[in-house]
Amino acid sequence: MNVSAPTAALDARIAALAARDLPLAVKILKEAIRIPADHVFVPRDKGGDPLCGLSNHEGPRLHYLRARIVEINAVRHASDVDFDAFGNLVWTIEDPTDGIARANKRVLYLDGHCDTVRALSGAWHERTGGLDPWNGLVDADKLDREFMRRELGYLPPDEEWDNLVYGRGSADQLGGVVSQIIASRILVELAGEGALRGVIVRGYITVAEEDNDGGGPLFITRKVLPGASADMIPDVVILTDSSGDSKKGALGIHRGQRGRMQIEVKVTGRSAHGSMPDEGLNPLEYGAEIVSEAARRHDAGEGFIDHDFLGPSTRTASWSHLETPSDCAVPDRFTFRFDWRLTIGEMPAQAVADIEGLDSVKAARDAGLTVDVTVPTYVQPTWRGYVPGNPQIYMTWVTPPDHVAITTAVAAYRAVVSPNVTEPCEQGGSLRREPRVDRWVFSTDGVGWPVPVKDNGIQVPASKQWVVSGEFTHPAMFGFGTGIEQNAHRIGEALDARELQHAIAFIVRYAGLLGALAG
Repeated sequence: MNVSAPTAALDARIAALAARDLPLAVKILKEAIRIPADHVFVPRDKGGDPLCGLSNHEGPRLHYLRARIVEINAVRHASDVDFDAFGNLVWTIEDPTDGIARANKRVLYLDGHCDTVRALSGAWHERTGGLDPWNGLVDADKLDREFMRRELGYLPPDEEWDNLVYGRGSADQLGGVVSQIIASRILVELAGEGALRGVIVRGYITVAEEDNDGGGPLFITRKVLPGASADMIPDVVILTDSSGDSKKGALGIHRGQRGRMQIEVKVTGRSAHGSMPDEGLNPLEYGAEIVSEAARRHDAGEGFIDHDFLGPSTRTASWSHLETPSDCAVPDRFTFRFDWRLTIGEMPAQAVADIEGLDSVKAARDAGLTVDVTVPTYVQPTWRGYVPGNPQIYMTWVTPPDHVAITTAVAAYRAVVSPNVTEPCEQGGSLRREPRVDRWVFSTDGVGWPVPVKDNGIQVPASKQWVVSGEFTHPAMFGFGTGIEQNAHRIGEALDARELQHAIAFIVRYAGLLGALAG
């Protein structure tokens, strides 16, 4: 299906409003980054939370963002935004006067997570000289620019550093969340000019993504969409996680990513005094050989697939826990996990079987130890008290390059981003005039959207053109978000605020182009 030609006047209007609202976006972003500072240093018995802002501790940030959505008219009515049972912040906007039946409208989901990884406050101050993970730039004179250049994947030329917003979550991915909010404000404002014609936009600010990739969408696909009407089921999902690359440029259109799973290995032996090791069965030594063999096989490429678009799958030992009476004893149990990044053609059951089949696993069992290889379940309750209970398997996804969702994204970029990129430098992680269709290296909420083709309970009209990949299906998805992927999770994390303006304009224009496809 061909994409309708963008209207030049509307394109210009969208770009102008995105530029107008850039200062507002920066203000909201800085406050969203700062909020944990009000809680992490306050004792628990006085209402503090040292984990504020991390997975399952997003409440204060979400309450602030909900209030701002209402205050800046990013929804038509205050009742159009609320929290779901999982803890995601959800809002809906549409034009009820556009004359198109809801069942025939296109449905666009905006998906961005608001939790961050832990900020090492002392390390930020010590290593950057002038940055705080929540308050951003606190002393420009002491900022160690050489450290920042070494630590981060990309930063603009020094004379452009006034455009940077610093702090934990600036690059991953609070900028994307703010883009969703401001884009919604502009869509409401431009509804009378046709910006929302034929489309329903559902914004999601999800939680617990860092600890449980795709946990928010897993809740939606397993608990909300089964049995839902067509006006609830997405035609397209825009993932607003950071899609910039330090060498290829900012604001890529990312149409796929590898999946991820955790494999837990529990080696149980027999404890004994360290002076008499022959009386015991040492799970640490046998477990270490399992880790070592797995690493050797990974390095040799045994059992791994290299996909032509997503790249190779990977496996690495990522976590461990030792149960031992003391440091002068044979331990009782050694538990560790592998992080396995799955590419197209790999299934979780085979990944588990590959670990089960290691020679070192057999050797441990033959020696009398017990080796259990399992997929752990995520049971930490969200900030709203919901216990996910999902296996820690997060599926690979790819949207074909010729899917209308991707061709529409390219059209939207050329309509409102390309003409407004004024920066002279198009190198490194800077903005590009031409759209770049690419993939992610790291993981995003996208891994929560695939559902089994069989018995998923979701009645998807054929017109929505969901993607089928092997045993799974998912809505057409792509990523488009502020931030450089290689800047995420780093000390000194920073975002070039100029990206916000273009991300906002893109979302607004995409909604209109998608709506133009409504039947």
